[in-house]
Amino acid sequence: MHAPTRSRLLDHETGWCLRANRACAHGWLRRGFALVSRLGDGVFWYALMGALVLLDGLDGLVAAAHMAATGGAALLLYRRLKHWTRRPRPFAADLRIQAWVAPLDEFSFPSGHTLHAVAFSIVAIAYYPALAALLLPFTLLVGASRVVLGLHYPSDVLAATAIGIVLAAASLWLGLPPA
Repeated sequence: MHAPTRSRLLDHETGWCLRANRACAHGWLRRGFALVSRLGDGVFWYALMGALVLLDGLDGLVAAAHMAATGGAALLLYRRLKHWTRRPRPFAADLRIQAWVAPLDEFSFPSGHTLHAVAFSIVAIAYYPALAALLLPFTLLVGASRVVLGLHYPSDVLAATAIGIVLAAASLWLGLPPA
């Protein structure tokens, strides 16, 4: 990609980040997205895995183990990608963007929260389709929170979504969940 094209794309993305980030000037919205982000750190997913085991016994354990294995692969993959790309976070690249919560690591690409949310949701829904009503909105909020809170560019979230879909699909293909 040519430097002027890349620069225009980054300017466009930075504009999206600025507009989204300004929404957090409303304290209630900032607190809501910070809560979603915190739950997306793992708390929500661990609680879901535990609930599946408690509520559905061995079948729940199989689903939770599948989610955990997919999550482990996602962790290794996104850490390597972050180390390789070393993309600065929006708040570090543009001082007009506020980091409304502390990031878990230094780099932006891809969004680990989004990658995990997408991958976990797809695997969980494959086992328990009724969970879609809860997991799809939560996953969308996790992705949005990363941009609104100043921690990721929209392309970080979109790329993480694509990676999460591919990873979950591969995991399901290899794991063959019950129909």
